[in-house]
Amino acid sequence: MMEQVIMFASVMTPIVTGLTEVAKRTFLIPKRFINIVSLIIGLVVGLMAFPLTDLDWALRTWAGTMAGLAATGLYEVGKYRVGPRHK
Repeated sequence: MMEQVIMFASVMTPIVTGLTEVAKRTFLIPKRFINIVSLIIGLVVGLMAFPLTDLDWALRTWAGTMAGLAATGLYEVGKYRVGPRHK
């Protein structure tokens, strides 16, 4: 069962990342609230995805939470790289 939740969260993470970026560009959101916005978007996407999976609402909520938190981390990792830049 947890494998399904992790797979579902993995599929939702790029979607939540994109929706978070749309929200950032559409609304004036302070940087300190981006994590919360991403979490809320992940929860909403997880709950709204009931036709796509047979997971119950609690597991979809859990997957949405993981996707929301992972989306923020994914964006930050892509934005700031560690190490020398290649030419």
